[in-house]
Amino acid sequence: MSRNIEQIIEHLPLFQMLDAEQRAQLLSGIHSRHLKKGDLVFSAGDPARGLYIVAFGQIKLTVQSVQGEEKVVEMIGPRQSFGEAVMFLDRPYPVTAEALADSLLLHVARDQINAMLAQDVSFARKMLAGMSMRLHSLIQDVESYSLRSSTQRVIGYLLQQCSATDGSGETAGQAAFILPASKQVIASRLNLSPETLSRIFAELSRAGLIDVDGRAVKISAVTQLREYGL
Repeated sequence: MSRNIEQIIEHLPLFQMLDAEQRAQLLSGIHSRHLKKGDLVFSAGDPARGLYIVAFGQIKLTVQSVQGEEKVVEMIGPRQSFGEAVMFLDRPYPVTAEALADSLLLHVARDQINAMLAQDVSFARKMLAGMSMRLHSLIQDVESYSLRSSTQRVIGYLLQQCSATDGSGETAGQAAFILPASKQVIASRLNLSPETLSRIFAELSRAGLIDVDGRAVKISAVTQLREYGL
């Protein structure tokens, strides 16, 4: 498992600029945490004592509206991190993190990060580069949900899931995968109502582009789906 953790750290955007010695020092302070589906990692308002990396499983980050409704801010999958920005602000977590599936998290304590920052200027520069990459990705995310139509958002999400399979589920312009979360969670993530998501799935199915059976999705024509509604 230690080798797997090392590979995860090596390919994580936040730490991929580190050299071997810096990664080894970081690994010495990592602790693992197993979660069952539905377990809370932390709640909004809890003190931020470090950052988390998903080894396997999936975590949803949510906020609660004044009406008490849950809004999914982000879904974090394998080899992704969360909690890093607020860690440096010395403020409580603004979101609640909950396991959507049985998961293994790697926790890097804030004290470990701060100690490395204090003794190694290059570590600070490399972490800034990694956080800048994450910020760029989040800006693209916000832009996508602000400027795209509901249908384009859903299509973009489905195509993103194709990429997440590393090509293993895609052949001859077709693709098949399992949705990583319930349709209600996915709708919240895409800033849609569940009814709107179901309507768009039905529309794409009638167009002969997808077939949805529960959480199993088959895309019959990836290129045509990408071009649909443009």
